[in-house]
Amino acid sequence: IHLATENEQYLSELPEQAGYFKETRIVEFIFLLSEKWHLDQSTRYQAVELLERFMIKQVEQMCDDRGNAKGRDQGQRSSWSSVRDQIANTFVLRLVSCVQLASKLSLHYSRVTSDTALKFLQSLKYSYTKQELLESELAVLNTLHFHINVSTPLAYVELLLEVLGYNGCLLPAKPLHQLGVQLLDFCYLTRETIYDTLLKIAIENSTPSKLQIAKFLTVKEDSMLLAVGVISAGVFILSPRHWEQVVEHLNCITGITPQSILEFSYAVVRRIVGSTTP
Repeated sequence: IHLATENEQYLSELPEQAGYFKETRIVEFIFLLSEKWHLDQSTRYQAVELLERFMIKQVEQMCDDRGNAKGRDQGQRSSWSSVRDQIANTFVLRLVSCVQLASKLSLHYSRVTSDTALKFLQSLKYSYTKQELLESELAVLNTLHFHINVSTPLAYVELLLEVLGYNGCLLPAKPLHQLGVQLLDFCYLTRETIYDTLLKIAIENSTPSKLQIAKFLTVKEDSMLLAVGVISAGVFILSPRHWEQVVEHLNCITGITPQSILEFSYAVVRRIVGSTTP
């Protein structure tokens, strides 16, 4: 109930820019960096969500400052290109800071130290100091008002798997969890393709309008739907005979319709087949 409420609250306040900083290159960078630093599964998702929320708020603040500057002094206002350059110049530093902060939320694993982060940044030819690294972490914390412990889609997947088991749904729990994490990674890395397929299925049209794309944003950011879709696709791949039973249980638990679950599963499986077909 808590996760469902949190998810609904986030969707009700969804910024128009949601998803802008979840493009494949950024997600892949975070995943590879997390692997390099031997971070746990939840940390990489947490880092993606932190970076996304921070960058959106930072862009909003810069736009507000630009508007205020325009009102004060037409000749001194920042151009859009300068705002873009400012974001680009600090983007890798902010990304590393988000991974650092995410690692500190995972109490069972070693956190990423300043020395480790600086060594990595130096390998990319950046010359930041420990003080600048600390200030970057504080910038992320202050911008997000220290609200950084947000639930990731992995938390939804794991909780739903527990509820399914508690409700007597006989599933191979450990292999399904392992496959679920792999599928969640896959959904993050092929996000645009999967949701583009899902949108076209939903509207029964291969050329969605701008309005339809805009309205579909809440679907793309729905963590509960993503978790349900990942579990459903995992069961379909791993244990097809349990699939209808699982869909029925997921519908009862979350209220998401069997049709929506089916469509999401289809979009994921179709993408998997497409990515492995010569």
